[in-house]
Amino acid sequence: MPQATMNLGFSQKWQDSPAAVQAFLFDLDGTLADSAPDLAGAANEMRLSRGLEALPLAILRPMVGAGARGMLDVALQITPADSDFEAVKTEFLDRYEARISQETRLFDQVLELLDALKKAGTPWGIVTNKAERFALPLTRHLGLHGAAFAVIGGDTTAHAKPHPAPLLEAAKRGGVDPQRCVYVGDDERDIQAGRAAGMGTVAAGWGYLGNGKPIESWNADIVLSSPVGILKLLGLA
Repeated sequence: MPQATMNLGFSQKWQDSPAAVQAFLFDLDGTLADSAPDLAGAANEMRLSRGLEALPLAILRPMVGAGARGMLDVALQITPADSDFEAVKTEFLDRYEARISQETRLFDQVLELLDALKKAGTPWGIVTNKAERFALPLTRHLGLHGAAFAVIGGDTTAHAKPHPAPLLEAAKRGGVDPQRCVYVGDDERDIQAGRAAGMGTVAAGWGYLGNGKPIESWNADIVLSSPVGILKLLGLA
């Protein structure tokens, strides 16, 4: 996927003066971490327990960004309109929690990116719609928790993305100006949240992207095909 600059105001300021960026915030699933194998694994455990065949990862992977609702819709054709949705959702989340770090890994180049930001003195944090019940232990397992200045879950504030509240809370905890933050995510809701918070936005083309509108239509400041693309824009690679 080609890199595309889509909001010339912020991205030009960024490229002309990397110091204009005070901090980075990252989504977790599909941006920093490839958690699809464990989420799909939980969904397939449910299928197998019901006498159904496991689905290929390729079918379930794009729905990771849509959370339990999206996974259950594809795996079991169950939606919130069904009377047993909450019970099935609870089963899915319990199964996922039991295997949360079994196969989940950081994406290629993520450690390189985070190490370079650390060396450059640029702080970073995590804002995810994953509930703290899952986000905190997973970031610890991946070695991210202690390095991030904030880990904000989907239930840390009263609102989840695309509302800007979680991003603004992260900026507050890091003592950084939201207008000098860049939020990086692989779902259109990430871009909507970042823009609503007044932050620069990067669409992570290496992530899950969902089955919705093409990434180029999300109105992100920049679309990148790899994590190290951020370092290139900052002149660090």
